[in-house]
Amino acid sequence: MRSLAEFLELLPPLPLPAEMRAWDAAAVKLGLPEVLLMENAARAAFDVLRAYRPHLAGQTVWLFMGSGNNGGDAACLARHLLDAGARPLVLHTKALGAYKGVTAKHLRIARSVGVPFAPLARHDWQEPPDILVDGLLGTGFNGELRPTLRTIVERINQLVPSRFVLALDIPSGLNGTSGRPSPVAVRATATVSFVAAKPGLILPWARPWTGRLHVRAIGIPAVTRAACPCGAYLLDGRCLRALPGLPENSYKNSFGHALVLGGAPGLSGAAHLAARAALRAGAGLVTAAAPAAALADIKSGWPEIMTLALTGPGAHQWPDSVSEALQELCARCTALVAGPGMGRGEDAARFLEALLNLSQRPPTVFDADALMLLARRPALLEQLTERDILTPHPGEAAALLACSTSEIQAARPAALARLCSRCAGVVVLKGAGTLVGQSGAPLLVSPYDVPQLAMGGSGDVLAGCLGGLLARGDGADLPSLGVAGVGVALHALAGRLCAATWPERGNRASELADALPKVRTGLTYATTDQIRQEVLPWPE
Repeated sequence: MRSLAEFLELLPPLPLPAEMRAWDAAAVKLGLPEVLLMENAARAAFDVLRAYRPHLAGQTVWLFMGSGNNGGDAACLARHLLDAGARPLVLHTKALGAYKGVTAKHLRIARSVGVPFAPLARHDWQEPPDILVDGLLGTGFNGELRPTLRTIVERINQLVPSRFVLALDIPSGLNGTSGRPSPVAVRATATVSFVAAKPGLILPWARPWTGRLHVRAIGIPAVTRAACPCGAYLLDGRCLRALPGLPENSYKNSFGHALVLGGAPGLSGAAHLAARAALRAGAGLVTAAAPAAALADIKSGWPEIMTLALTGPGAHQWPDSVSEALQELCARCTALVAGPGMGRGEDAARFLEALLNLSQRPPTVFDADALMLLARRPALLEQLTERDILTPHPGEAAALLACSTSEIQAARPAALARLCSRCAGVVVLKGAGTLVGQSGAPLLVSPYDVPQLAMGGSGDVLAGCLGGLLARGDGADLPSLGVAGVGVALHALAGRLCAATWPERGNRASELADALPKVRTGLTYATTDQIRQEVLPWPE
């Protein structure tokens, strides 16, 4: 089995401020001078700026210098701009003599070569520059902006979009963890984040403030990053590299058998979509088990979907126990998907409890109605194993945590952590910027916001996709956290692929399922930049 650590090596890290400081400290301990790291950061920012504005000679540039290291980056960048023929002016927020450490060193160097400095508090804003550089606050900022800084941020934003704004590491006022303004933030044209992006920068709702995000290396060795692992990683198309290639001399059993338990009468479409997605994700065999009255609609003209009729008190009801035939089928299957269209009646609740009591239950994806049934009987969560995956949307997460949907959305990482503390399984908190987590493991963050996924049946497709990946043997090469991460990225990229045909939405969930193998074939090594058609380069 590929270990979780090996899977995480494929993903770009998303360090929190404290983790970034640990990386810096480890690099300095190795003997890399902090003054050199700041020089490298400024040079990286200069290269990004020059890519947008190749003709800097004669351009006026205001650089806003805060009290921390971002202020030192701004002072150092001003020197490079001066050498390029630009006309920089560094606007400092405190007395020059009050700056300390490496920031003070670069300030002195910049002044010695002729870079002009002026107090920001006395600055005349009447003649705006061609370019503004935001070095007011770094990634360690939290809380709310002080009134004086808020006024400065608002004045900078008044010049947008008529002026180019480059943010150093993070737009001032943006929370590096949540990606939300506090309560306002600089609206940058582009942001250059040093070493690695921070979690908040890649969340979809941060885009109006970050502009185009660039990540640039500054010379911190990989060995220091490995010695101080971070708590979050990015899920983009690169994680598909974790999937194994197709084996030679294979046959249907080489790719596993997925069992879908769902699709009560009237809700059969959900089970069909899950079964269809499991096939499209590559499962060799897929069986749908449901009350007899629903089976024809679950097949929906797909002979490849095998069926098993479950006999309950009535043709439309789930049985109270797991029959011998279903137990034998569960023993043969390599993954289960429970919940799509299962219904929320007492018959479904009793059946789900009986399923959880099976001694030989394969890894299971719990979705939709199964989650709502678990919310009614939270003690059942203790029976989930670390191989299982739960896929709640915000409403289902709220039911599981007995709170409101607005509370989930207001603090998604905290909500995910609470969900992970309730069970041993992997939790996928769906929505724009989907989060994937498991107790004791790093957080995986999807950068995607795909309107083509916001439709009925999309979640059923994700559940089936995850079930197919678990069943086909990919789960044998990855822990369930890795399978969940890959499935989330695959699902989002399939939505992006649908956008090529239906850019204004209108695609069906079945078409989303059918796009899954096309993503694996054509975009196995796709980056976020290729899929989103937005600039998001990462250091290799």
